[in-house]
Amino acid sequence: MATRRPTPKLQEATDARDALAAALAQAGIQLPAMDVRTPWGDVLTDDMEERTADAAEDLRTPASARYALVHLGVCSAPVALALAAVIARGAAR
Repeated sequence: MATRRPTPKLQEATDARDALAAALAQAGIQLPAMDVRTPWGDVLTDDMEERTADAAEDLRTPASARYALVHLGVCSAPVALALAAVIARGAAR
């Protein structure tokens, strides 16, 4: 079986999530539920033999054309207020 690697779009979303988490941590904020989501699972390949036939869309869309989203999750009201304050301070610069 071939080594499975994230697609470029999945890697881009993971890198963006990590950069955002680092920036928020530097500002003293942690979003506890941040992750990366795709409608096709965590690891995607362009190799048709490694795909599952569970979803018809999976067979029609090449992995290189798929997307991944940074999911910020939910947070408490104090964390939301802290995030708003950090954004406001940055926007005021």
